[in-house]
Amino acid sequence: MEYPASKLPNVGLTIFSEMSALAQSCGAINLSQGFPDFDGPSELLCRVDHYIRHGANQYAPMAGDARLRKAIADKVARCYGRTVNPDSEITVTSGATEAIFSAIGAVVSAGDEVIIFDPAYDSYVPAIELNGGRPIHIPHHPPLFQTNWDDVKAACTAKTKLIILNTPHNPSGQVLSAEDIAQLQALVHNTNILILADEVYEHIIFDGQAHQSMNRFPDLAQRSFIVSSFGKTYHVTGWKLGYCVAPAPLSAELRKVHQYVTFCSPNPLQQAIADYLEHHPAHNNALASFYQAKRDLLNDALAQSPFSLKPASGTYFQLIDYREISQMNDVAFAHWLTESVGVAAIPLSPFYKAGTQTGHVRLCFAKTDEVLHAAAEKLQADSMPTPPNP
Repeated sequence: MEYPASKLPNVGLTIFSEMSALAQSCGAINLSQGFPDFDGPSELLCRVDHYIRHGANQYAPMAGDARLRKAIADKVARCYGRTVNPDSEITVTSGATEAIFSAIGAVVSAGDEVIIFDPAYDSYVPAIELNGGRPIHIPHHPPLFQTNWDDVKAACTAKTKLIILNTPHNPSGQVLSAEDIAQLQALVHNTNILILADEVYEHIIFDGQAHQSMNRFPDLAQRSFIVSSFGKTYHVTGWKLGYCVAPAPLSAELRKVHQYVTFCSPNPLQQAIADYLEHHPAHNNALASFYQAKRDLLNDALAQSPFSLKPASGTYFQLIDYREISQMNDVAFAHWLTESVGVAAIPLSPFYKAGTQTGHVRLCFAKTDEVLHAAAEKLQADSMPTPPNP
């Protein structure tokens, strides 16, 4: 029997799975894959148990529990001053990645072009290609990883269907500025270009900056799928629960895909988060200071290390520049760091179409302070062996 050719011939094991598996096999401190090593709020966890034990174990509504969608609408109004209809403009999904896939599947057809910015989260390109689209890559470069809007304007054609934005940005930790928003508004004005805004780290933004959500701007919101994640906000990434806010016509199309991908997400989790959103609406207000303290702890501890860095503006990731100590490619360096130093990191090149080498690796600081101190100690010059020549 001859099996069909792969529709994703360039896709293998993700770099996240690879590095986490390597960390486990080496007994290394795992600062690679982006998940906290601490639990979410105890009250939230207890509410899940409550709903499991009180009959919330059957299918939830396809678009999400009505009470949860109302709580999300209230949150959008509270945080961004935008009124959205919970019945027609909010869809609860099985994680942000499912929302991204469903949004792309809803609007991208064969021959459509989708602009993405490298380094890019690794789910974007497969979703585009599975739907017959063509990803158009625009690279960001260190140390600032900023968008050149002239490049974006030049990349737009009559075939441009969608622009994917990620702010705060994984893996660089940078955020869109007010000037970026002005450039984006001018670019899409009088066009039919849609926006997919990956805003899963919306509440993890530092140094007093405001998150430039598409929800803040009516002209952008009316053409946007805006995706967020309960997993990031409540430290429960394994629950795989997210949502998408979009105008009713776009939400209707997204739901057509969503209902055949997962149909619905776990009912007890939805009920518990609805409770927590209702009873603790200010939870997200503390996230910025909570994670900024962890960013600063790690960065201060690395101040005397051989690495250089620019403090992340958002997310719970920090890039470190290793070019002063090695010219190895970043995948090899990440393997050496895990195997010989005992700290696992994520290389940046898999986030670039061309495997661009920037001399940076990504650390996750969503860890206990003890773990961050232990990792930083291993990354000091007097603790590390000399890396091999490339």
